[in-house]
Amino acid sequence: MSHQKVVAYNFFKGHPSVDLLPSKEILKASQKVLETFTDTLAHYDGRDNTHPLNYGPDLGNLEVRDLIAKWNDKNFNLTKPTDPNCINLTNGASFGLMNALLQCTAPFDNITKQIFMISPTYFLINSAIIDHGFAGKLTSIVEFDNGDIDFDSLEKKLEEIESKTPSTKITKETIYKIYDPNKPMKKIYNYVFYIVPTFSNPKGGSLSDSSKLRLINIARKYNMLIICDDVYDLLDFKFGKDENYNHHKRMVYLDRETLPDGEEYGNVISNGTFSKLLGPGLRTGWQETATPKLANLIASGGANMSGGTPGHFNTVIIGELIKSGEVDKIIANLNKIYSERADTLKKAVLTYLPNGTKISPVDGGYFSWITLPDEYDNIAIAKECTKRGVILATGDNFEVTGDERGWGEHGVRVSISHLTSEGILEGIKIWGEVCQSNGKSSL
Repeated sequence: MSHQKVVAYNFFKGHPSVDLLPSKEILKASQKVLETFTDTLAHYDGRDNTHPLNYGPDLGNLEVRDLIAKWNDKNFNLTKPTDPNCINLTNGASFGLMNALLQCTAPFDNITKQIFMISPTYFLINSAIIDHGFAGKLTSIVEFDNGDIDFDSLEKKLEEIESKTPSTKITKETIYKIYDPNKPMKKIYNYVFYIVPTFSNPKGGSLSDSSKLRLINIARKYNMLIICDDVYDLLDFKFGKDENYNHHKRMVYLDRETLPDGEEYGNVISNGTFSKLLGPGLRTGWQETATPKLANLIASGGANMSGGTPGHFNTVIIGELIKSGEVDKIIANLNKIYSERADTLKKAVLTYLPNGTKISPVDGGYFSWITLPDEYDNIAIAKECTKRGVILATGDNFEVTGDERGWGEHGVRVSISHLTSEGILEGIKIWGEVCQSNGKSSL
């Protein structure tokens, strides 16, 4: 007996379609790194720059960090050159967040008291934070449709916590469980705020500069660390189309530009990755801070000091791609294709989904947030779509654990990174057909 195969239109997957992975460019760069070492990196001194097949320096090779610093300065039109010692190389944003929590928080004795998370949030981040001992200490801060966040709720919650358990001076005695007498005293934060400030996951919104500054000022007042997943901001569909248009400014640059006198660490970690730009399998990223002292702190964990910078060989390959200019060509191609897919998505939603359906702006990144009208049973429709080969990421997947906001009732995250324009069009068409026959009244 033969079974008809159901074609899967998977809108859940947040990774590139295979045809977008730059295999040839990475192969060429890898060969150059392995065949012509002296041409690839100016000098291996065994300290600041080490051989790509050897252990790497804790922060990563200085030449690669300098290349990334200059590359970012150009991308974000920065007038003051970035100190490469403000950059720590990682093996991706997930590791970067994990390591930042490990080095900058103390999840005991009410030292790091609360983790604030944008809501709806990246669906796999809850587990990474809970792993560090913060179960029951996660608070959702709503992202509005315009990309702004609920500052009033944030400040009210901070005032409430401080009124019950005022923060006190953090010393080596208070963090004795994680204090290593052979290393400098750590900078520990009382609060953490996790956010994707530009082209957010899952809603796709972007914070204004004024809102970023407001969040930084709150962080300074309450000794809060802001961890920004700056992973989509170069996937900016408007960039290059208007010579006067600039990328959204990263929060870490605002932190650096407004750093109070005497502040040694700052309050922002820009958690970047090449996963969205060159391929997740490279497992390579970087973190940027307002000062070298915070970058050094997050690079000085015991495991990092033992093994050196993670993904050392791959960072050198990426350094070669930056030097050759290939990375800019790759990103420009991604923006062209993703922009076309975004246009297809918007037209398909307008054509096939019910009147009154809302779609967030799709100006960059991977995702759009689509909201069906109230009379439609979002979860039931998504289940019916699955039977017809359309996989939808309903909003219940993007809740903050323990502080849910009911995002599953109407919202759906739709990815444009995995499906072609043709796949997006056909998938939305099927979704629309299911909506026509499965309104709330008929379920």
